[in-house]
Amino acid sequence: MSHLPSGTMDPRLRGELLPYPALAVGATRAAWLARDGELATLTLEEAARLAQRETPLVVHTRFVARRLGLDRLQALDLLELFAFVHPAKFCLPTPRGLARALDLPPPQDLEDEAAILPKLVGALLDDAIEGKIDRSSDPVEIAQALHEVRWPWAAPILSALGAPLTPPRTRGALSVWNRLPEWRDEAPPDPPGTQPVDPADARRRLAELTGANAEPRPSQADYASAVSLAFAPREEHGVPIAVLAEAGTGVGKTLGYLAPATLWAEKNGAPVWISTYTRNLQHQIDTEAARRWPDPVERAKRVVLRKGRENYLCLLNYDDALRGAAATPATLPALGLIARWIAATRDGDLGGDLPGWLVDLLGRVRIASLADRRGECVYGACEHHKRCFVERSVRAAREADLVIANHALVMVRAARGDEADLPSRYVFDEGHHLFDAADSAFSAHLTGMETSELRRWLIGAEAARSSRARGIKRRIEDLVREDPDALAAIDAIGRAARALPGEGWATRIGTESTPQGAAELFLAAVRRQVYARAAGADGPYGIECEIAPPADDVRTHAVNLRAALDALASPMRDLAKRLRTRLDEEGEYLEGDSRTRIDAMARALERREQEHLTAWRAMLAELDKGAPQGLVDWFGVERVDGRDLDCGWYRHFVDPTAPFMASLAPSAHGFVVTSATLTDGNADEMEDWRAAEARTGVGRLAIPPVRARVPSPFDYARQTRVFVVNDVRKDDLDQVAAAYRALFLAAGGGALGLFTAVARLKAVHTRIAPAIEAAGLPILAQHVDQMDVQTLIEIFRGEGDACLLGTDAVRDGVDVPGRALRLIVFDRVPWPRPDLLHKARRAAFGNKAWDDRLTRLRLRQAFGRLVRRADDHGVFVLLDPMLPSRLAPAFPPGVELVRCGLAQAVAATRDFLEPPARCTDAA
Repeated sequence: MSHLPSGTMDPRLRGELLPYPALAVGATRAAWLARDGELATLTLEEAARLAQRETPLVVHTRFVARRLGLDRLQALDLLELFAFVHPAKFCLPTPRGLARALDLPPPQDLEDEAAILPKLVGALLDDAIEGKIDRSSDPVEIAQALHEVRWPWAAPILSALGAPLTPPRTRGALSVWNRLPEWRDEAPPDPPGTQPVDPADARRRLAELTGANAEPRPSQADYASAVSLAFAPREEHGVPIAVLAEAGTGVGKTLGYLAPATLWAEKNGAPVWISTYTRNLQHQIDTEAARRWPDPVERAKRVVLRKGRENYLCLLNYDDALRGAAATPATLPALGLIARWIAATRDGDLGGDLPGWLVDLLGRVRIASLADRRGECVYGACEHHKRCFVERSVRAAREADLVIANHALVMVRAARGDEADLPSRYVFDEGHHLFDAADSAFSAHLTGMETSELRRWLIGAEAARSSRARGIKRRIEDLVREDPDALAAIDAIGRAARALPGEGWATRIGTESTPQGAAELFLAAVRRQVYARAAGADGPYGIECEIAPPADDVRTHAVNLRAALDALASPMRDLAKRLRTRLDEEGEYLEGDSRTRIDAMARALERREQEHLTAWRAMLAELDKGAPQGLVDWFGVERVDGRDLDCGWYRHFVDPTAPFMASLAPSAHGFVVTSATLTDGNADEMEDWRAAEARTGVGRLAIPPVRARVPSPFDYARQTRVFVVNDVRKDDLDQVAAAYRALFLAAGGGALGLFTAVARLKAVHTRIAPAIEAAGLPILAQHVDQMDVQTLIEIFRGEGDACLLGTDAVRDGVDVPGRALRLIVFDRVPWPRPDLLHKARRAAFGNKAWDDRLTRLRLRQAFGRLVRRADDHGVFVLLDPMLPSRLAPAFPPGVELVRCGLAQAVAATRDFLEPPARCTDAA
């Protein structure tokens, strides 16, 4: 890519700043602003040809390339410039979003979007001129370093800053870790108190949080009183007090549980952990906590967001990437933008203030490689240990009042941790997802990905391009070089680990090539059995089959693999034991960092031996016996678009809340499980509650939970409409697409289309995009547009009148108040997928009743996205006449479910929503 020559631009706003054209794309057409100022509307094919001849200004290169049908696009991306000038700041990755972020009038149509791009460049460079550029790191030195590798924005930035284009004064311009503060060790925290929270005090704290001028909300105060019961002292070890609290949308449950949680933390000198399923809610809770601690500095001490270490940038991995960039200079611009973010970020969370669109632009694999995803931390041996984002987060959490985490981390900690390191009080928000989170946390997969990851952790990189992977030998050799027994164990581990899949395993097990090692031979046999027996083997999606009876070659290779895993487990245990002995015998003489590293390695070896090798060996031993009671096994091949991603043996609990509650109960004194959709609307209220207790696991406790239900204050009968369309054939995609198109246009946008299959989503998008765009409505689609789900949702929220197509991930992540979401259309009744795991659970939990319960919950959760405020109105449409009446209780009482033809639904939607003249800003 050519760079911008110096001296060709005046960095101040002039309307024509750069000698480059500008390109904006829609779903079916594009707008091109030529260098001479001529603005043209083009087909996507015409725009693609122009973009391959000239280098245009764009917003989100990957998104633009995808819409143009290009594998690669050479362009100047304004988002890169924004990320440099304003690191760790979010903007919508669209011309309109950039305009709003820079306080410019947003463009009104596609042609305006192309025309505004040069002005947006000028506004960003003006921010540099006027001193608004972030200076957490040195923008001049980093820009100079990037100019050396011809990053196109470097010259304009340096010109705006009045700096020369010469190389930086120091060669370490991107070594920004030196600017980060060091954490300090503190004395261990005192044991937590056990003082209860009086419900009346919880109400008073809630009144403080909402403010004197807030409108009284009795239901919110009732909710705060109810959940405060979870903060009473427990009466018996291992028997926590549980509150199962359903709070309808609009109650204000976040502040409702923050009131007693903050009181308990302050009275007892210990944190309350608040666990969620989605990232969006974590940041919402963090924002709400400002009502208690409005000062940002104070709040940073009192409220800590915690995630697993694989979510944080590892400074050592970043340092290694910089060293590698000397050989591959093309990677330096991405690392320069990351350097700017490292110095400005709040906590180093790669899923936090690092914009999702920047991850898309720089490459998910590249960003993932900057985190410690394989447990390769060397702790005190790392030169960046004292500035480590993970270590800082762990220490801050010990001193905080509130720790906001996700279900996955809480479950892993509960399963692994000793009581002294675990909190005693929890709030599980989005509690309806606990079953699914536990299903992921408490399972065993003897697959290609899992086994190859273990080999990589044990041996380290086996190819130059993977040099950042550190095996056991590289991580602790300096600690055990005088211990021949430990060195012998390390060598034995290295030899035995070669029975696990190495690089290229997926190709070897899926072709006529010869698999290498016991694990690859076993996986190849499993794959042959799956492809021989599974239905849909010729399709694009994952396939699976029952294990029994196993094929003869599966039996043979299972025996060999079990022996190979035995041979690996023995030296792993020996090394862990030798490290423990050293701690016991020499602990008082070891330096603190050395003790930490030895203990961490011993724990890691023990954990992997127990969680992986022991589980896998048990599975292999039970091949002919079948899964033990309470477990379900199957063979499967995971695929995307017909391409194999993983293959192996899968084992899950029929009820994953059993191990979850067993691990949580010993340390937890009390916890709240809360959601707007804990129950599914069953007409039998007692059965409804029992089902909620079963799905969340609280029904397994020795004492029954406290049940609380606070209904929504919204008038759903007045604010919503529900239609079941009975004259659209759901298996005719032309008819389905026509229905989506008519309904989206009737609503004037603000529409979410939900699909039960990706193929149906893509087919409908192709059919409706031209008409939707012709009506002046933006259209976005998961699995079509090159953006992560959360970014798509942010654009949808910000545009106001957009249409978004998605699957379950979109449904779970949408929180869009106001007119930006006023219509939801489901293509079919969202029955659970009939796979082998569901078959086992269906048999265990009531057959058809289980299917109905899951489906009602999905409908309830989708419907609940429509009305988030008292003045919201929305329409819910199901394009499936086969909706049984027994599912109708999924919708709130008083809401009439109207079965009608498409024409009637379209007319009623138009009349009910009465869309005004199209607004250009989000409602």
